[in-house]
Amino acid sequence: MHSIATIFRREMASYFATPVAYVFIVIFLALNGVMTFYVGNFFDRNQADLVAFFSFHPWLYLFLIPALSMRLWAEERRTGTIELSMTLPLTTGQIVVGKFLSAWAFTAIALALTFPIWLTVNYLGDPDNGAILAGYLGSLLMAGGFLAVGSFVSALTKNQVIAFVLAATLCFLLVAMGSTIVLNFLGDLASGEVADFLRSLSVMNHFSDISKGVVDLRDAIYFAALICLFLVLNVVALDRLKAA
Repeated sequence: MHSIATIFRREMASYFATPVAYVFIVIFLALNGVMTFYVGNFFDRNQADLVAFFSFHPWLYLFLIPALSMRLWAEERRTGTIELSMTLPLTTGQIVVGKFLSAWAFTAIALALTFPIWLTVNYLGDPDNGAILAGYLGSLLMAGGFLAVGSFVSALTKNQVIAFVLAATLCFLLVAMGSTIVLNFLGDLASGEVADFLRSLSVMNHFSDISKGVVDLRDAIYFAALICLFLVLNVVALDRLKAA
């Protein structure tokens, strides 16, 4: 844990050493505000909840999280500093987990800075704060899943643009999996058990339940499995790169 904490602190410091972190936070907060108040019609709904706030998070993360994760490994591969990282007295798994946790913590900070919307809905009405807290938890878990995907993709290429495009594509598939559009496209191939299986793989399906305040163990296991799967793939990709 000490080794992971060392990597975590180094990566967190690197985020705020450049304007990139502040630009990301400003864009995230601005887009959240636009989506909630203008697209989601927060005031016109006249409901004391944050459905209009959380419903757009999968689509915001679809672009913002790959933009955050694309630099995790691609930049190190491009500059050659990845070889230096691999010579440290740390395992590949410790480095991967440390970098992932720092990116996830940074995302949590950006998400926490949206607290004024929580204060606003409590000022205007009497919301179910337990459901709102569950929505924040679900949003953070979904962000972690997307970050794990982006981290794995970033380890596969030296080009950050390619890492961004591939990560955004994979995240889109995870969001759209099991949707009506995908099922209609597959036609007879996606009927019965196949359709149910595709829906079970959809990030949107699991996040929507949590955002409504329904915290199911199966949803938590889904996001934990998603994160663990792609972190393991990340380690495998880096080990193959090191052995090459």
